[in-house]
Amino acid sequence: MRISFWAAGCAALVLAPVAEANAKTRFEATITRTTYGIPHVAANTWQGVGYGVAYAYAEDNLCLLAEEFATVAGERSLHFGPANKAVLGFQEVDNLSSDLFFRAAINLPALREGAKQQAREAQLLAEGYVAGYNRYLKDIGPDGVPAACRGKAWVRPISMDDLLRLTEKQMLLASSLALAPALANAAPPTSTEPKTAFAAPAVLPRPDELGMGSNGWAFGGEATTDGRGLLIGNPHFPWNGPSRFWQMHVKGPEGYDAMGVGIAGSPIPTLGFNRDVAWTHTVTAARHFTLYQLTLDPADPTRYMVDGQSVAMEPRSITVPMPEGTPAVTRTLYTTRFGPVVAAPQNGLVWNSANAFALKDANRGNGRAIATWLGIGKAKSVGEIKTVVSDTLGIPWVNTIASDRHGDALLADVTAVPNVSAAKVTACSTPISGLFASLATLLDGARSDCDWDVAAGTPEPGLMPASDQAATLRRDYLTNSNDSYWIANPRIPQAARSPVLGPHASALSLRTRSNFTETEALLAGGKVDHARAKALAFANKSLAADMAMGTLLALCAREAEPSRGCAALAGWDRRYEASSRGAALFRAFWAKAARIPGLWAVPFNAADPINTPRDLNTATAGTKLMAALNEAVAELDAAGIAIDAPWGEVQQWRVGDERIPIHGGPGTAGVLNYQDARPAPGGGLVPVHGTSYIQIVGFDDKGPVADAILSYSQSTDPASPHFADQTRAYAVKSWNRLPFHERDISAQAIGKAKRISE
Repeated sequence: MRISFWAAGCAALVLAPVAEANAKTRFEATITRTTYGIPHVAANTWQGVGYGVAYAYAEDNLCLLAEEFATVAGERSLHFGPANKAVLGFQEVDNLSSDLFFRAAINLPALREGAKQQAREAQLLAEGYVAGYNRYLKDIGPDGVPAACRGKAWVRPISMDDLLRLTEKQMLLASSLALAPALANAAPPTSTEPKTAFAAPAVLPRPDELGMGSNGWAFGGEATTDGRGLLIGNPHFPWNGPSRFWQMHVKGPEGYDAMGVGIAGSPIPTLGFNRDVAWTHTVTAARHFTLYQLTLDPADPTRYMVDGQSVAMEPRSITVPMPEGTPAVTRTLYTTRFGPVVAAPQNGLVWNSANAFALKDANRGNGRAIATWLGIGKAKSVGEIKTVVSDTLGIPWVNTIASDRHGDALLADVTAVPNVSAAKVTACSTPISGLFASLATLLDGARSDCDWDVAAGTPEPGLMPASDQAATLRRDYLTNSNDSYWIANPRIPQAARSPVLGPHASALSLRTRSNFTETEALLAGGKVDHARAKALAFANKSLAADMAMGTLLALCAREAEPSRGCAALAGWDRRYEASSRGAALFRAFWAKAARIPGLWAVPFNAADPINTPRDLNTATAGTKLMAALNEAVAELDAAGIAIDAPWGEVQQWRVGDERIPIHGGPGTAGVLNYQDARPAPGGGLVPVHGTSYIQIVGFDDKGPVADAILSYSQSTDPASPHFADQTRAYAVKSWNRLPFHERDISAQAIGKAKRISE
């Protein structure tokens, strides 16, 4: 029966007509693979583009994508058990909370209606993507499914609804998705329904704890050796799960010709380059949702007061199927005019008889993103990119950083954000808003005038117009490492804007400070070319080490007895190269030292943000610093890690019995080449998040000149030759000159081109 269902489902979904007769070829694409398995998809229609990209992606990552479709359908408990974990964007959540979230947060009827309003190209891409995925399933049959998911019920043909759910999930990655447990476990104080029993109480994550990051540099003609633009893209994304990047080159209708990467479900590059422009993204510091404090009707905790009137919350009964033999789980969740009710008791978001809290998300129903990235992929200058992101407000939660062949550079912190001014934040604050200020913007839900303002000309009511956000064009350089719009170049700090867009005149992260320090030093030594850009991206320096080691070693010299920790750090080169000895010890030390109160003698100064705070305060923190070092030594001893071990023997990617040394280190220690690593079974550390797709793109007379590497490789299938090939290249800092032109693609081609059609 399973095989019959598989065949029937594939036939029905792949061949179902949408606008044309079955007899006519509706989907057609050619896929050519080059070095490292990078697919070059050529098609004459947008349906063909989606068709070819989905087919190629499934060839590399079928199990990952099939599981993701089960996740967004709210079926993880059914297939994997309610207590096991799902990776939701950048965090782990128990499956029941995940299922409750997706079944409550995704409004399929609204998404279907929204899809009809999308640009025609986006609709056709989606149609083709569904067909291409299903065509691949049909071609391989049940026995051709990779071993990791062969025979699993969740590997099935998909429909447009599946892709709509997945796209919505990607829009919510940096907002509602981070609060999935808070939504899934929100219940009125009178409720007798059990909450999810598997996860710890929901905690509102801090922006720096979401596991998101990136560096991006756009150099203009004044800073480059050839007078043209040059871009460095260094996004930090997970090494596992559906948010992994995947390389592709797409040549479609209307002259579309773009190469780069996307994540699961993307039919075109969302980060990359074309003949005239190159672009990258970094997660913005802007807030894409607001919280509302609801004043409840004393007679009923499921009613809230707005302008003195009692309004009923809308109850929704959410049922999650369980494994066979286990009854389905049903919860009643509630929504309001401001969005769903959420509860994170450990942060003070408590639903009691007096108050509750609701979340309103600017990216809910954002169907504009693909059209935005299509526009970027067609752009001939960074000015056109600025126009696209400004007009659509379709970029969900990242800065857009771009350079072009004309020598112009752009940094646009222009996204889908709530239209809430600084004045409104102040006027609509509640007595407890200040307690949440570092985590979220909390507004008064008892007043209708505290809802988002509606500005003329925005694609959706309540979004902040691009004119109120920060976008800068330069001829020297612009850069971002996830701090706010405030400084993209030290010479031109921005004036204060709405706090929804991020902090202003506040301390920068060590990674941002390292970025400016190293970039300014680079330019002081001459103009930028590919070779110098590569050196900047993979320097593996630690700003924290440069700031702290001199003082720390001086404290060591005062010790009555020699310290093992001091001796190990004395021999460290202050970098996170694979050969660096002592890097693991400093990583453990700094994780403790950075939290010491009064650590710095010179406090932060908004007039000198790159160089402050600085100088370890030995008068108040000296003893604690040495204690932190001794604790770090004990921590590594307990983990079985030699305190002077080469970093590449500590941080490794594991492929069967093979151990691949991974350079790069903690961003909190001011390492630009950020790798977040966690303890691995059997000892050592394994990267889980960090440097992923690195691209350096300039231009010559013919078009783009791009060097790149994907740190974790193209495929998640261990049987694929492209499961770890680029990881080995990354380990030795080897770059791949990407083939963009037809002659170069032919020269690098692996095997014969594959033509698919139906």
